[in-house]
Amino acid sequence: QVQLVESGGGSVQAGGSLRLSCAASGDTYGSSCVGWFRQAPGKEREWVASIYTDGFSTYYADSVKGRFTISRDSAKNTVYLQMNSLKPEDTAMYYCAAEGFCTVVAGRSRAADFRYWGQGTQVNVSS
Repeated sequence: QVQLVESGGGSVQAGGSLRLSCAASGDTYGSSCVGWFRQAPGKEREWVASIYTDGFSTYYADSVKGRFTISRDSAKNTVYLQMNSLKPEDTAMYYCAAEGFCTVVAGRSRAADFRYWGQGTQVNVSS
């Protein structure tokens, strides 16, 4: 079992930055791959980025590439999502998710690829 707790959400103006954190505990193997997803009201959950245990294998959705950076501090069992140049369309509930391995097909992952989920942290970007 893996427990995930997100933090760092908030409200920011367009062009601003936020850093989300995802603290993992429990089965280390089960959190070898950590991903960030987001879900806006009335929309499907959208994959944002993933990172593997080595900290170097990272994957991004095209919509955030060049603006968001995923990283991890293995000593703290924490994964971060640095979000820069935020846009109003980035407004959503952001969730972190974990699985034993990263599944990336055609440059993207799916919610079904992850077993463990956090409760989410809200990000609001105003224009």
